[in-house]
Amino acid sequence: MHTAWRDPEVERRLLAAVSLDEPWGVVETFSLLNRFSGGPEERQALEYLTDRLERWGIPFRVFWPTCLISRPVYATLRVVGPGERPLRAKTLAFSPSTGGAELIGELVVMSGQGESAELFGAALPPELPDLRGKVVLVEGFGFAAQAVRWAATGALAVVFVHPGDAIHEGIATTSWGSPDLDAEGTVPAVPVLAIARPDGEALRTLAAQGPVTVAVSTMVETEWRPLPVLVAEIPGTQAADEFVLLHGHLDSWHVGVGDNATGDAALLELARVFWQHRELLARTVRIAWWSGHSHGRYAGSTWYADAHAQDLVPNCVAHVNCDSPGCREASEYRDVAAMAEAAALVRTAIRDLTGKEATTARPPRAGDYSFTNLGITGCLMLSSTMPDELRQAKGYYRVGGCGGNIVWHTEGDTMEVADPDVLLRDIRVYAAVVLRLANAPIHPLDFRATVREIEAALYRYQEAAGEAFDLRPALQAAGNLLTTLDRFYEHTATLLDRPVDDPEVRRMNGAQRALARHLVPVNYVRRGRFRHDPAEPIPPVPEVAAALELPRLAPGSDRWHRVRTHLLRGQNQVVWSLRQAHRRIAELLS
Repeated sequence: MHTAWRDPEVERRLLAAVSLDEPWGVVETFSLLNRFSGGPEERQALEYLTDRLERWGIPFRVFWPTCLISRPVYATLRVVGPGERPLRAKTLAFSPSTGGAELIGELVVMSGQGESAELFGAALPPELPDLRGKVVLVEGFGFAAQAVRWAATGALAVVFVHPGDAIHEGIATTSWGSPDLDAEGTVPAVPVLAIARPDGEALRTLAAQGPVTVAVSTMVETEWRPLPVLVAEIPGTQAADEFVLLHGHLDSWHVGVGDNATGDAALLELARVFWQHRELLARTVRIAWWSGHSHGRYAGSTWYADAHAQDLVPNCVAHVNCDSPGCREASEYRDVAAMAEAAALVRTAIRDLTGKEATTARPPRAGDYSFTNLGITGCLMLSSTMPDELRQAKGYYRVGGCGGNIVWHTEGDTMEVADPDVLLRDIRVYAAVVLRLANAPIHPLDFRATVREIEAALYRYQEAAGEAFDLRPALQAAGNLLTTLDRFYEHTATLLDRPVDDPEVRRMNGAQRALARHLVPVNYVRRGRFRHDPAEPIPPVPEVAAALELPRLAPGSDRWHRVRTHLLRGQNQVVWSLRQAHRRIAELLS
């Protein structure tokens, strides 16, 4: 299979050059820097990286886009009346600020959301009481869509109870990157606070005994400010216009060792090693460090996707995200993010490099996956993680980084989180994935897996819709494309011993990138190619996912008709995209 392609000798030479000398120095240095987006200590981190790149002679550029950044300064929460006492609280980036003034209202306790919805869920209970003028207490992290949905209930403020003793930093807006004119309603309408579980339990106990009045205040600074975007480039020797984008975020919550000083260190080491062995690279490797991830909802990577779209769309083979590698007790690779076409590549590379069997999963609408609307294949995000059994034995709940360590997004994400042996192993995994994308004669991506994922979603939606809507046109288009892709990959299998700059190889790889530009949006995108879907969960083939509603709707009702109209328009988009992909491949093979 072309997805398992490797050049053992080149890989051996390059991986042997990977060491901890430089990356561990990055981790130690960054562990002393609070890298707020666009802040002075982030600037120190940037200068550390550019100093190394200059010393090694690696070409790079630093861009300074102006982006919308939000800094949560403080929050207060106190019980008003007998037994009055303050509680420890934080607010979220992009939460409305009270300017320090207190808002006072009755506390209303709502049911929780459950662990599976803690990070990215947005669901509300089916029936809500009148919450106007109330302060709502609810379980969950309160990030993004959770905050926006609850704040839209008319409440005076919303207080989220985090699942442990720590209060995790986060961001409340669902706007992906700096907002444009379409971003209305992506910021919560009322202040959002977060507290630790023991304080949440104390408030619930009080509320069970009778009415409780609380006072809350927040201070949040939100402004447009210049951010650094650092991009290094190691040109390829055969097809320099084609490139792999390897990237991660420079900013952090507090000193952020596991999220993402270890990732920054990995990127710098890979820049050094790829530059040292640049004569071995067939395609270009572009390495980027973004600001604005933590405090601007991926503002840096989103700006880059916008500003460089006309280069990314024709030439980017894939993007590889590097976040939270090298953390303690992260001994396995479970549910590693990879779009379907890249899943075999990722699993094979991990097996070859570590001997471990990895599992892959559909990337969530998170991380710096700011290139999805452009139709660019993405893989990796987090890498290794601790086993579920160990997490449960420690009493940890799920978090979004740091190898599963619950210090994620807290003041506790310090040097103790990093593990040098795990970091070295993870850097080599990233190196292998990037090298194979850069050097494989045929891009090691299998878009049959993508179409099968699309097809599976369509069958599920058709089962839900029953006779209320017919998805056969989309299923037929997917089936036709699969048949043609079998022929396509039979042909590319004959090209695996040719150089990357062979005209036929170039032609087939151009077709694969064109496939991605059609199929990635079908599977992940609601908005157009040059917009960004919000930071909310997106189901497979989102244009027709509303079919899942039909079993719950009364035939002939207003909502039933609206859903069917939506599905008709959505299926047109899906069928058109699948047919365009089919036409491109069929013409190549004719």
